[in-house]
Amino acid sequence: MEKLYYEIFESLPRQGPGDDGSTKRAFQKLTGLPEHPDILDIGCGSGKQTLVLAGLTAGTITAIDNHHPFIEILKKWYAESQYASDVTGICGDMASLDYKDESFDLIWSEGAAYIMGFVNALKSWRRLLRPNGHLVVSELVWFVKEAPRKAMDYFAKEYPDMRYYEDICPLIESAGYEMIDYFPLPHESWWMDYYRPIEEKIRELKNKYRNDTDAQAIFDLFNLEIDMHRRYSDYYGYGFYVMKKKG
Repeated sequence: MEKLYYEIFESLPRQGPGDDGSTKRAFQKLTGLPEHPDILDIGCGSGKQTLVLAGLTAGTITAIDNHHPFIEILKKWYAESQYASDVTGICGDMASLDYKDESFDLIWSEGAAYIMGFVNALKSWRRLLRPNGHLVVSELVWFVKEAPRKAMDYFAKEYPDMRYYEDICPLIESAGYEMIDYFPLPHESWWMDYYRPIEEKIRELKNKYRNDTDAQAIFDLFNLEIDMHRRYSDYYGYGFYVMKKKG
């Protein structure tokens, strides 16, 4: 049913929780970037945050995702924009980035590092950063040490590596970075460009797939995820981590 997942996600403004203001806020925490930085956006999806970055810098942005239709959407959006940045969309695997060491001043990844594993992603991508280069990642975290049992049980299955937000900081340091800043995504970041459009798309598709029990089961999983956030969003969410390469 991979096709159905993409049918849902290709229709969304973003393929994960996020908002333009949070992207800008994280970028504004960066210091010492060159006037025309080389930026790598990993797991860019259809590129909503890529275009926000393009409006904040006159640099060169390489945006990578493993789903070609997302890259085509990004290219279309960029062609219709008037940003000074040079944006290139590439279909590729974040775990096999064929770039020379120290190719980029900034690596950006919103809601995608978990695919490789948070720590593994940080260690793998570090070689691509120039001295004092920055890495900005958003990661799903617990906001509290102890959450309601239903929420903990749900994420024990969905994302067993999910950590308390403060426990991320020593992992960043041990991976060879200096921690610069952290902030949680606002509650509305989950709804405006993500969960509300998903709910609308599912209502549309339920009739199309009304005789497909596998599709209906997938819709139920989406609705369960959304309901979990509606009930327990005080206990978990995405955190933005802004860091600088050490050494």
